[in-house]
Amino acid sequence: MARLDPAAFELPVDRLRDGWYTDAYFNHAKAVLEAEGLHPRVLMQVFQRHDAILGGIDEAIAVLRLCSGTRRDDGAWEQGWARLEVRALAEGERIEPHETVLTIEGDYSLFAHLETAYLGALARRTLVMRNTDEVVAAAAGKPVLHFGARHDHWLVQPGDGLATHLAGATAVTTDAQGSLWGGRGIGTVPHALIAAFGGDTVAAARAFARRYAGSIEITVLVDFENDSVATALAVADALGDELWGVRLDTAGSLVDRALADEPGPRSERVGVTPELVRRVRAGLDDAGHGRLRIVVSGGFNAERIRAFEDAGAPVDAYGVGSAMRRGENDYTADVVKLEGRPCAKVGREERPNERLRPVT
Repeated sequence: MARLDPAAFELPVDRLRDGWYTDAYFNHAKAVLEAEGLHPRVLMQVFQRHDAILGGIDEAIAVLRLCSGTRRDDGAWEQGWARLEVRALAEGERIEPHETVLTIEGDYSLFAHLETAYLGALARRTLVMRNTDEVVAAAAGKPVLHFGARHDHWLVQPGDGLATHLAGATAVTTDAQGSLWGGRGIGTVPHALIAAFGGDTVAAARAFARRYAGSIEITVLVDFENDSVATALAVADALGDELWGVRLDTAGSLVDRALADEPGPRSERVGVTPELVRRVRAGLDDAGHGRLRIVVSGGFNAERIRAFEDAGAPVDAYGVGSAMRRGENDYTADVVKLEGRPCAKVGREERPNERLRPVT
């Protein structure tokens, strides 16, 4: 796969060059080397500790390409990329624990100030890729929609959107999440719009359809009154062919009216459950709306999706939010050679990787 244009990441280049986003000790190291007139040629090696999918490597390379170098006495920036030899795996490649994914060889004073930034990009995007891959596998071929934008800072959206896309997610909810791969945000008729129509889901859906029918696939949340079967039928009857599907998002503290009188522990009936999906599916089918899709959301992760699939729940697509960013996938960078000779912290010796390819 071709690497993304570094300009696509819209990096805060001047801030990165000046170490604004860098752990102070790396800035101090760069300053010491420059003050002493030292230009040690090192081999820097980067790895992580999980079975994962490599994410953020194009962003890391963009940081190195645009921000390596030194600030001259006159304040001008002297680029350092041409004096570095960089080898890397590609975005989206599967990686093993402790496998070298990136090496940087050259004058350490040119890139000492960038370690925090390029490791952070790798850590974040690989975590999102690894989690997305697990969710997509659990969904067994059904679409996975990335609903995570609202659960994190808005600045992470472009890179996270690319990571979820490359790891198999079908769609994202913001244009920013799609900006690096040509996608656009999708969404449903939200609870807030329904509230703005006095809690009338049908009225809100009709207004939404008048504005967007024919331009987007219209999907409506049907849990506003905690009566998903009845609301789904009402919306389906009202919108007819303009409706693409319904979305179930019952809060984890509530039992939908369709399941209120069911026997068994309340804990097995709260939120969106396989049985609730079956009730909505049966209601739509019996009313002649068999073509409509059912999307489920609300606290879904790989484990919960597997449970729904094992139960045979008639779900057509899963909306997944914060599960995409949970956990850690930290990276480490180590100098392993100095002037062509081994020079590494004990336990961090060079681990060559024949899969690495030169980055030009």
